[in-house]
Amino acid sequence: MRILGVDPGSLITGYGIIEDKSNHPGMIGYGVVKLSYKDPLTVRLKKIYDDLMIIIGNYKPDCLSIETAFYGKNIQSTLKLGQARGVAILAALNSGMEVTEYSPREVKKSVTGNGASSKNNVLNYVKSILVMNENPAYIDSSDALAVALCHFFSQGNSLPVNRGKRKNKNGWADYIMHHQNKIIK
Repeated sequence: MRILGVDPGSLITGYGIIEDKSNHPGMIGYGVVKLSYKDPLTVRLKKIYDDLMIIIGNYKPDCLSIETAFYGKNIQSTLKLGQARGVAILAALNSGMEVTEYSPREVKKSVTGNGASSKNNVLNYVKSILVMNENPAYIDSSDALAVALCHFFSQGNSLPVNRGKRKNKNGWADYIMHHQNKIIK
């Protein structure tokens, strides 16, 4: 299964694509749709839609994973975020994709084990889980990858050793047995 995670925004919309590689998430790609604050919101929304349709066409994900809207201090920002979310959801639905929404707290908890984690903490876990050597140029990309990982984990997938907490009784021996491709010989 290939998952497109989206972190919507009215100035920067992040995206990340992962897929299930033998019950372990593999990173396919990530990036951002950069928008100009000088453009009217309607033009920015169309660009989000158009760019996501191209990304969907190129990567052919099976589903979209996106954060639910949350109320911030500025109602105008919340409304713009909701419109960007709607455009991303519409692009996915028009492409025949399943859409799943997760709260920001669910996303953070699924990736780091703590629903109140900072963006930098989420970034570090995303890099570790997906074996990324460099930080993405925009935090919006790692946030989008985190949303995709949340969906991956919600499907019953898990890491053998989850953030220092043992998931099974076999521990490292089981992990090594199931991940021979990661052992340096």
